[in-house]
Amino acid sequence: MQHIILGSNSITRAELLNAFGVKFTQKSANFDEESLDIQNPSHFVYHATVGKMNSFIEEFGLEIPVLCADTVVTSKGKLLRKAKDKDDARKILMAQSGSVVSILTCMILKSEKIEFIDLSATDYIFDAFDKDALEEYLNGNAWEGKAGACMVEGFCKDYIKEVRGYESTAMGLCVEKLLPFLED
Repeated sequence: MQHIILGSNSITRAELLNAFGVKFTQKSANFDEESLDIQNPSHFVYHATVGKMNSFIEEFGLEIPVLCADTVVTSKGKLLRKAKDKDDARKILMAQSGSVVSILTCMILKSEKIEFIDLSATDYIFDAFDKDALEEYLNGNAWEGKAGACMVEGFCKDYIKEVRGYESTAMGLCVEKLLPFLED
């Protein structure tokens, strides 16, 4: 399997790659996804990923394959961005409580020879969140920097009634779709 650069600071994405035995170096470029004024979730996540890739290549070049990604959360047709503060996180999570939540991840693997682009979605059907457990989660900092303040591997896990799609997509990379492109 070839060595790649993960163009992201995400601990979860790094853990996913490690779990699947992918050899990588982690390095991130600066791209302000908040500068995007796009409300359609699929369009937003695609353009954020393209922006990250372009910024990475501009800053560091493309000597070995680079993988960039972005993830967004949607519920009831609305794009749920990263929470600005605890009150915003509460509002965003309450929109997910007892609802169908779609987590979209776009990833781009680019090298001198290929450009692989994938946009995948995983749907979660959540039970209503317990208000005391929600407050406990909000009092910690695990929700910070997470799309939709959602952690399907953490707080939200206990409320999952049904999953449609790959868990890895919801965690930030659809590694199952990526692996064939990493073979030597």
